[in-house]
Amino acid sequence: MSEIKSRDNNISQNEDLKVIERILAGDNNAFGILQKKYQNVLSSLIRKMVKDEDDIDDLLQETYIKAYRAMDRYKSDFTFSAWIYRIASNTCIDFLRKKRLNIISLDKPIAGKDDDDDAIYMEIEDNSLQPDTEYINQERVKALQTAIENLPEKYRIIIKLRHDDEMDYNEISNRLDMPLGTVKAHLFRARKMLLDDLKRINYMFTD
Repeated sequence: MSEIKSRDNNISQNEDLKVIERILAGDNNAFGILQKKYQNVLSSLIRKMVKDEDDIDDLLQETYIKAYRAMDRYKSDFTFSAWIYRIASNTCIDFLRKKRLNIISLDKPIAGKDDDDDAIYMEIEDNSLQPDTEYINQERVKALQTAIENLPEKYRIIIKLRHDDEMDYNEISNRLDMPLGTVKAHLFRARKMLLDDLKRINYMFTD
């Protein structure tokens, strides 16, 4: 039985490696194969750590985006499944840690950054902001707002409904008369476009 399981794992890993080769070669559609393959197991993993369904969907998308961005750093010494599970687990841990900090210190200064929840908010460690720090934070917010405004309209609207109006997926679906799956797909695409746009000024978001 263990030999069968090991053989199946090897087949799965070889399939993943072929898809990764396509992604690194510039095939923009190939990553969808990995998303579909790991959708259920990653959702199950995240659900064990985070209970809110909207948070689960957001964290799953964030896991995919982090994996996509780090694909060129993936080492086949580890199976892809173990690698992406670890990304999902760490993403949940970071989310829960920041959520706990926000509950403890509601007055902590925040500046927008596309990180957690992919429009996530950057925590500023020092509560006594220096003039240069405050200026940098203002520039970060301005850069993010500009990137959002540069999105195609259908993506810009859905990002604003989710992160400015804090609507959940069902509310957005009802507001836009759009299938729930389309809402999630548009959010994933919008967030990826934001990340790609902000790469050119990545230094502004690195402390």
